[in-house]
Amino acid sequence: MRIKHIIFFIALWLVNTNVFGQELLNLQDAINIALNNNYDIKLVKNDVEISKNNVNLGNAGILPAAVGSFSTGGSRQNTIQTQSTGTQRITDGVKNSNMSYGVGLDWTIFDGFKMFANLDRLKALEQQGQISLKSRILTTISDVINAYYTIAKQQQLVAASDSAMDISNLRMTIANNKLEIGKGSKLDVLAAKVDYNSDTSSYLQQKNLLGIYIVNLNQLLARDPNVKFIVQNQIDIDKNLIYSSLVEQSASLNPDLQNAFINKKIADLNLKQIKADRYPKVSLNSGYEFNRSTSPTGFNTSFKANGLTYGLTASLNIFNGFLQRQNERNAKIGISSSELSLNKVKQEVISQLATTYQNYSTYLELVKLERKNIEIAKQNLDITLEKYRLGSITPIILREAQKNAIDANSRYVEMQFQAKLAEIALKELSGTLNIQ
Repeated sequence: MRIKHIIFFIALWLVNTNVFGQELLNLQDAINIALNNNYDIKLVKNDVEISKNNVNLGNAGILPAAVGSFSTGGSRQNTIQTQSTGTQRITDGVKNSNMSYGVGLDWTIFDGFKMFANLDRLKALEQQGQISLKSRILTTISDVINAYYTIAKQQQLVAASDSAMDISNLRMTIANNKLEIGKGSKLDVLAAKVDYNSDTSSYLQQKNLLGIYIVNLNQLLARDPNVKFIVQNQIDIDKNLIYSSLVEQSASLNPDLQNAFINKKIADLNLKQIKADRYPKVSLNSGYEFNRSTSPTGFNTSFKANGLTYGLTASLNIFNGFLQRQNERNAKIGISSSELSLNKVKQEVISQLATTYQNYSTYLELVKLERKNIEIAKQNLDITLEKYRLGSITPIILREAQKNAIDANSRYVEMQFQAKLAEIALKELSGTLNIQ
């Protein structure tokens, strides 16, 4: 009955059964927590809000500017006035005062269309901020999924190590029983104890790694690193990804490509802004002013004036040391650089997709192979364990069968994990990664 119990236990961890007692955290909840708490996302959201606030007619220079002004002052002086007749007029403590206020309006009505190019540039910067936010969200989701399935893989490895300990413990019990009835040797008992201790060491190391991976995921979720939980062991792989579809989706959804497109657009707008300096700048100005002053010793003892002012100004850059031509040439070089950067990003994305898809296809095949190996290794271990109990094989053969079963399970889990990572990378590159 003991052997059947152990074999049944092995079957449990081979089909990814949870053996932990903490609260279950599913993947969607983990992603939602990260999207709500992640500090990097919050910082990018603030940048997006700033770029959104910057998109307005006033910031682009299209609206007029009105400025109110007020000034007042005075003096207290002792004066000596000498007239042409030689007569002197001496006064002490003469008070002079002045006050003025008004409002002025200045409106640029034409600047070579620079203001409209500037408005388009502000809109492009806002769009670029949205793309940066999307990129940060995709990266965060990818990081969380990777960390989540790292824990799922590690849980299975811990369960496998725990099962190895149980088998080694059973082997040690059988060896002791045989020694007691005179059919075994002390050497077999000692070898069984060494292997049991080795399996215990491996189990403790696997548990330690699991604890580290849990802390890492808690950090991504921006919560207390000491929160304990388990994840679902099952690693579901999307096996229906098509390379041509991924390439097509990446052309319009990949954040790096989108950002490169926006940079190209901003470079074009920069040239428009510079070319606008070739045209005249025309502005309207008007305002209302009120002035009042007193000067008892002056020709007029007091003065008041108020009224409207208006005018039109125009300016044209005739020559500025060839800086206009230089600036335009530099802007054109900037456009060329943005086009090169765009083509470079396209090539990098396609290359990454091709490489990752190759890995993805290979890992899917390896998953199928290792699944078959698990069944073979399990059958071999069942038979070998029974033969060892009956005393028809040596402990070395049992240990080898045990090791083969554990290695087969580890490889199967690892291939599932690598296939999942490749799937996540493909979806991130194509811009289609989401929380489902």
